[in-house]
Amino acid sequence: MLAGGMGTRLRPYTVVLPKPLMPIGEYPILEVIIRQLAHYDFEHVTLAVNHQAELIRAFFQDGSKWNIRVDYSMESAPLSTIAPLKLVSDLPDNFLLMNGDVLTDLDFARLFCEHVDGHHLFTISAAQRKQLVDYGVLRCNGHGQLIGFEEKPTLNYLVSMGIYVVSKSVLDHIPENRAYGFDNLMTDLLSRGERVSVKPYGGYWLDIGRPDDYMTAIDEFAKRKSQFIPDAS
Repeated sequence: MLAGGMGTRLRPYTVVLPKPLMPIGEYPILEVIIRQLAHYDFEHVTLAVNHQAELIRAFFQDGSKWNIRVDYSMESAPLSTIAPLKLVSDLPDNFLLMNGDVLTDLDFARLFCEHVDGHHLFTISAAQRKQLVDYGVLRCNGHGQLIGFEEKPTLNYLVSMGIYVVSKSVLDHIPENRAYGFDNLMTDLLSRGERVSVKPYGGYWLDIGRPDDYMTAIDEFAKRKSQFIPDAS
């Protein structure tokens, strides 16, 4: 679980709290995820921490409150999203890797099993998104002549949900002692002809990285609490 970022897009909220401890209803967003993982019978979570790590450790401790083992991997410097894996000594052959700030009703166990059963190297859980372009879009030829026009088109595309299942063999592609992110890994895997699996997901997903998305997450959680935490009392 990647929980070491500074949450700069979510300021000023994250001046006081690290982003994984930002409250969604009565729970920090990372507790929502921990509860979901326990619900799907995951037994061990390693939190990759850095910024305000002491607050995250103080809240989650050893995870016994949620019947799941929680331990910590401390970065000495920011390593982005993939390089922290090199610091974890007890990674299993396949494991879930995810950001600590996503609100979703994804079945993590199903995603994991599909990855393992398919013998995949790297699996990306993906969501469909629409983006409205607020301008008239011009298509021109090489001579500066208009050949097409669309007024405020809507673009459809797949985006990474920040939730992955990873084969341990991916570590062979990760450099030592420097920042290395998801974008770097995808570029390198594609350049080497490696197969990366993409699993589109049609359920709920929201990244709470921006203030407006965070406020949306609070509203959605209040309406759908049992959808996100089936075992909540």
